[in-house]
Amino acid sequence: MRLLFAGTPEVALPSLRALVESSHEVVAVLTRPDARRGRGRTLHPSPVAAWAAEQGLQVLTPRTLRDPEVQDQIRALKVDAAPVVAYGALIPPALLDVPAHGWVNLHFSLLPAWRGAAPVQHALIAGDDVTGATTFRIEEGLDTGPVLGTLTESVRPGDTAGDLLARLAESGAPLLLATLDALEAGTAVAVPQPPDGVSQAPRLEVADARVDWAAPAAAVDRLVRGTTPAPGPWTTAPDGSRLKLGPVRVRTDITDLAPGALRPGKQDVLVGTGQGAVALGRVAPAGRSWMPAADWARGARLNEDARLGVDAR
Repeated sequence: MRLLFAGTPEVALPSLRALVESSHEVVAVLTRPDARRGRGRTLHPSPVAAWAAEQGLQVLTPRTLRDPEVQDQIRALKVDAAPVVAYGALIPPALLDVPAHGWVNLHFSLLPAWRGAAPVQHALIAGDDVTGATTFRIEEGLDTGPVLGTLTESVRPGDTAGDLLARLAESGAPLLLATLDALEAGTAVAVPQPPDGVSQAPRLEVADARVDWAAPAAAVDRLVRGTTPAPGPWTTAPDGSRLKLGPVRVRTDITDLAPGALRPGKQDVLVGTGQGAVALGRVAPAGRSWMPAADWARGARLNEDARLGVDAR
C-alpha cells in the first residue's frame, strides 16, 4: 500500500522505520513544523522530520491541516492509508476519508482507557499494573474510533513514563505494521470501543507535575515516575525556589515525618508524606545541574524545621 506516515517525536521512529523496511511504500511523511529548543532557542526539525529527510522521503510540515492547499497536497499523494503515531495535531474531518483505508492511529493505551495526549503518564500516575497499545481508525471524536488491534504491556515497579513509552514504541511498531497488512489483505476487523471503561488523559502541564506532599508516599512515587521526563516532577525548596526531582524510593517504615518535612542523612534525604515517606534520589536546584539529594541537603544548610513544598517565589 501507498502510505502517508504522520508522526513527530522520537517515539514515532520505530514505527516509521518498520514501515519503510516493509513491503509497503511510504510516499511521504507528515510532521509538525520545526520548533525552537535549547538555550539558544534555535529551530530544529522534529525527530521524525530529521530521520525521514536522511532517508530521502518527502517531508510535509504544515502549520495546520485545515489549509485547503495542504489538503489538496495530501489528496494528490493518492495514498491507501495514513498511519499515525504521536503526530500532535487533530486530523480535520475533510481529510478523514482521503485514504481508502483511513488514518490508522497507534495509541499507547488499551482503549477506551486513557484517551488523549498523555496516556502513558496518566496510566502510571493512576497506578495501573497493565497498559498496552491500540491501533484504531481515526474518526471525529478524540480517540473514539473502532479498534483494529491491541497488545498488552506490564508496568514495572520502577518504570518512568519515558521507560514505558520507549517499550511501547518498540512493541507497537509490529502491531501497526500487522494492522496495515490486515487492511491490505481485507482481513482486518474493526471493533467499536465499548461505552464502559472510558478515561481521559489530557496533556500534562508543569503545574500538574508539582508534588503534593500530603498525598501518600505511593502516590508521590507514581506522580514522580509518571511525569518523568516530561513535564518533569518538582517541588519547592525551603527557600521557596523550585527543586526538580528525580525518581524517589517509598519508605513505608517511616511514619514520624510530617508532609514535606526533611530528614537529611549521609546517603539520602527522607521527606515526609501523608502516609509514610520517600527517599529522594537526584535533585536539581534552580539554575543548577542534577546532583545526589544528600549533596544538595548539605549545601543548602537546612534547619530542623526545613520542609519542601513551601510557596514558590
